[in-house]
Order: sequence, then structure tokens, then C-alpha cells
Amino acid sequence: MLLIFGLSAFVSWRLRSKFNEYSQIGLSNGLSGAEIAQRMLQQNGIYDVRVVSTEGALTDHYNPQDKTVNLSNDVYYGRSVAAAAVAAHECGHAVQHKMAYGPLQMRSALVPILSVSSRYLQWVILLGIFMLQTTPIPLAIGVALFALTTLFSFITLPVEFDASRRALAWIQNQGVVNQREYGFAKDALWWAAMTYVVAALGSLATLLYYASILAGGRRSD
Repeated sequence: MLLIFGLSAFVSWRLRSKFNEYSQIGLSNGLSGAEIAQRMLQQNGIYDVRVVSTEGALTDHYNPQDKTVNLSNDVYYGRSVAAAAVAAHECGHAVQHKMAYGPLQMRSALVPILSVSSRYLQWVILLGIFMLQTTPIPLAIGVALFALTTLFSFITLPVEFDASRRALAWIQNQGVVNQREYGFAKDALWWAAMTYVVAALGSLATLLYYASILAGGRRSD
């Protein structure tokens, strides 16, 4: 667990470092993140998705519920390699939505369940650990709920990698970036993807830890 925590901290630091670095490299075409997003959506035949700015740093995301590409201010107004990469990546999710990309649909289906279970998950697991010598049922429920969280983390991986693949292909094919800028954009999105990989591994490690407690409690019965 300490290894995963350390790795997560390193990847998060590296991502912010890369984003800050590539935010200082201006695009040769001078387009802003918002302009790139609008162009990518239109060229993929998507006209019902709005591009909006949102507060915070690295808060960029696509919301399939209200069909919005939410870009942080640095990305929305930025005219850098980092802004281009992030804006195109989030639009990649909009393209996935339009094409009914399987992993995205699976992830979206889990969101309502996880939004409810996440409120009580830690309390259920804590109660289950205290009651383990009496009954394994509460902890078993907690482990099952946490397994859904872990499943969500792993389903997220192909969703994120595919969005980056679509983004990189589009910005290259459309001449949004030159060869040098493409390399920087690819590197930025790779580090962004690594944050999801580490999160998935951390979730799996935690799940196995709780499962081992449950198994140990059953053997002692």
C-alpha cells in the first residue's frame, strides 16, 4: 500500500509538472483550447455538446449527462500544447459518447450505483470489521461494494486511453500541432493516463486487503 501511495504521489507530481511545462509552449497555430474543442466536435459531427469553462486546475472533464465539455480556465483560454492536448482529449470522450463506445457506456451505467454506495461504503466496511467475529455479512457487503469501485477504476482505463488515442490522431491529422508539439501532447496525455492506472492499482490493492480480512475472519470461525 505504501508503494502505491508513493507511486500515486509521484505520478500526480509528474503530471502537474508536465502540464506546467507544456502550458508554457505556445501552439504554432495560436488556437485556444476552446477553439480546438469546438473544431474537433464539429468535425466529428457533434453539434449538441457545449464547451464551457470551469474553475480549478486540471478539473477538465466531459459530462455525458448534460453533454458538456468542461475545460479549466487554463485550458479553455490557453493557447498552449497542454491546452490543445487536454481539450482534444475531453472531446474524445464526446466522440465516444456519440459512437456508443462500450466501456464508456459501462462506466456511465455504474455511476448512479457508485454515487449512492460511496456515501456509506467506508462505514459499512468499518462496521463489518468490528462485527467480523459475530457475522461476516456486513464486511462481505462492503467488499462487494468496493469491488464495484475497483471495477469502475479498471473500466475507466480503456475509456481514458481511447480518448487520448482519438485526440492525438485528430490533432495530428488536422494539423493542429506540428511534429514537435505532437510529441509534447502525447507525453502530457501519457502522464494523465498514468494517474488512472495508479488509481486502479490502488483500488485493487485495497480490495485485496479488505478481502484478506474477510477471509481471515471466516477461517477463524
